[in-house]
Amino acid sequence: MSRVRVVGGGMAGSEAAMQLARLGHEVELWEMRPRVSTPAHQTGELAEIVCSNSFGGEELHTPAGVLKAEMRRLGSLLLEVADTCRVPAGGALAVDRAEFARGVTQRIEAQPGIRIVRDEVRAVPEAPAIVATGPLTGSDLAGDILRRFGPLLAFHDAAAPIVTRESLDLDVLFRADRYGRGHGDYLNAAMDQATYDAFWEALVGAEVTPGHDFEDVRVFEGCMPVEVMAARGRDTLRFGPLRPVGITDPRTGRRPHAVVQLRQDDTLGQLYNLVGFQTRLRWGEQRRVFRMIPGLEAAEFVRYGVMHRNTFLNSPRLLEATLECRSEPGLFFAGQLVGVEGYMESAAAGILAARNLDRRLRGLTPQVPPPDTMLGALVRYVAQADPDHFQPMNANFGLLPPMERPPADRRERKLVMAQRAVSAMERFMAAGS
Repeated sequence: MSRVRVVGGGMAGSEAAMQLARLGHEVELWEMRPRVSTPAHQTGELAEIVCSNSFGGEELHTPAGVLKAEMRRLGSLLLEVADTCRVPAGGALAVDRAEFARGVTQRIEAQPGIRIVRDEVRAVPEAPAIVATGPLTGSDLAGDILRRFGPLLAFHDAAAPIVTRESLDLDVLFRADRYGRGHGDYLNAAMDQATYDAFWEALVGAEVTPGHDFEDVRVFEGCMPVEVMAARGRDTLRFGPLRPVGITDPRTGRRPHAVVQLRQDDTLGQLYNLVGFQTRLRWGEQRRVFRMIPGLEAAEFVRYGVMHRNTFLNSPRLLEATLECRSEPGLFFAGQLVGVEGYMESAAAGILAARNLDRRLRGLTPQVPPPDTMLGALVRYVAQADPDHFQPMNANFGLLPPMERPPADRRERKLVMAQRAVSAMERFMAAGS
């Protein structure tokens, strides 16, 4: 039995700690919250969700669904907890954010072999260890990483606001899922052209939060602030989060010019978040502009959208695809810090780092899942991308190697690739990974 340190109690760190404890190691899980907070967190719970409460699609023909299927086979703690506190979200897995964080914290606290240390780590620990401090890594630790391993990279992303259900006009909003999928899990606000044009003009002219020169920072394309997206053109939102395809307005029987969707954020159905409305607008401007959306004229905001700086390693220069530091065997990095983007991607990286640290401690060579698995392809990208142009990456089918005889139908092609990935992961596990 070995004593190991995991730094960071987010998605990746929680997964890593549980994996290592289940494998028989004594784990110290260091989490600086609530002693030291961050610009995005609100509690001291482990695995606190700071952006969307959706973990992405579950259907196997989606990249997120493939990754979840692989993670379930790897024994994911977060998916075990997510299954107990899911909320309606069509084909996606979404959770009550408060119940989810409490559930993960309680499972970690009850797990033999894990000791939670509520304090800040200011320097990179000696091996054996996993650093999974996420994109909001403390300044002292970030400085030590910089001194030891070279410059860190960064981008900015944002969170969407959350409103109360009782403040919404349910006579105006209607329940529907795109193309009739799901069971009416989303509330929809339909816009005609005049309403949309007025909303767009207000949005592009609204004031943003002062104190940041956002014009000179990188913004992650997968979490683009809604006002930045709108500034790219009058119809950009209509081809993005406000796209009206697959939706029929029951009042007119026709497709609306644009549609805003709201997704349930808690199990009781009292809170809803504005899908795709990540923002850096001033809070007063959020109230003014977003209340122009039909049905949200009296919306009560329980959380405003915020923007924060995300730090990540130049992993192609530093890490193997096993997530082990090339220059320091036994030291692993995981989560968004390594340049994966998304909750499940971060958690999956935590699982892999933990399993490989276990192998290192047992005198075995760390392993990478096959390249035709979603996790294997993702970590290979992290380790092998162009270091001069490295940017965070979500799970996507473009990472997977092509098939020799791909089906002509696009959906069927994705499903076959997904089945190939899951089978490859099962063989990897059976081989004694």
